[in-house]
Amino acid sequence: MRIEKKFLNDLHRCYATSSTVIDGDRKILIATEGEGPCYMYEGEDFKRSTVWEAPGGTMSIIPIPGKNGDFLAVQRFFPTFQSEDAEIVWGRYVEGKWEIKTLFKLPYLHRFDILEANGKLYFLGAVLCNSKKSKEDWSDPGKIYVGEIKEDLNEKIELKVIKEGLTKNHGYCRANLDGVTVGLVTSEEGVFKVTPPKNDNEDWTVEKIMDRPTSDVAVVDIDEDGEDELVTIESFHGKHFRINKKVGDDYKIIYEYPKEMDFGHVVWGGKLRGVPTIIGGYRRCDKDLFYVRCIDKENLKFETNIIESGVGPSNVAVINEEDRDIIISANRELGQAALYIVTD
Repeated sequence: MRIEKKFLNDLHRCYATSSTVIDGDRKILIATEGEGPCYMYEGEDFKRSTVWEAPGGTMSIIPIPGKNGDFLAVQRFFPTFQSEDAEIVWGRYVEGKWEIKTLFKLPYLHRFDILEANGKLYFLGAVLCNSKKSKEDWSDPGKIYVGEIKEDLNEKIELKVIKEGLTKNHGYCRANLDGVTVGLVTSEEGVFKVTPPKNDNEDWTVEKIMDRPTSDVAVVDIDEDGEDELVTIESFHGKHFRINKKVGDDYKIIYEYPKEMDFGHVVWGGKLRGVPTIIGGYRRCDKDLFYVRCIDKENLKFETNIIESGVGPSNVAVINEEDRDIIISANRELGQAALYIVTD
């Protein structure tokens, strides 16, 4: 497997990574968590244009299913945890430029998603905390909010709380478990599986599936035995990067990143060139962006390779194409938006 880096541009506090499809063409989106822009990149030369110049504070960008490139995004979640004015905005591409509209405020909203179930779209939002007196104040734990997204996004999204008491409610991952699309939410209290209703008369369900303080999570069947593993960063912005295999009702650690790390922040699971792969990264010590593969499925032995050191990534997203895969990387500590082009 060959990986070639493509530098896009300098971007202070580069943070959010995503992509969307407009008129059948894939567009890459990268934004800063600081005060500043979100950029779009398109075409074979990744030509850059501006989605917005300000305000910034962007944690997540999620495309809206069934729309022509529309997305929802978090704005005004500024470092460090100056996020009482965090909000969700709606981005829509109209006649060659972006229109951005604020839909609602949700203080300290860090991660969110759009889940499809029961023929409907649902908003799932995880707030880092409920309030803060200082950076180190975690006395008012976070919550999980949900609400139905109407076909016309101008209609108000009615939010309700389905889970409270989540300290350092930081990480999120969408997963397909047992044929059902769910959200995995992480906190000091563990990893929680959040399942949307299958029918109109049903409620959301929240189930704890791992009882360890967890900062971020991804899901992938790394050994291809038919059962997904949980890949975790533990604990909050932690120093442990682990693969966890389900044994009975619990998860057993079967791999840990071998180098010293701190401020773990990137964890992604999926396929690169058709092979199950985990991508990880951390923002202190050597600031590696790396990937992990299983090289002995029977004995669960893994190979770890560094993609690039010294970059301190905050988030990645992956686009799988026929002849290549693209890792979109927000190299936050380097202040750099970059792509890593993966070929056979």
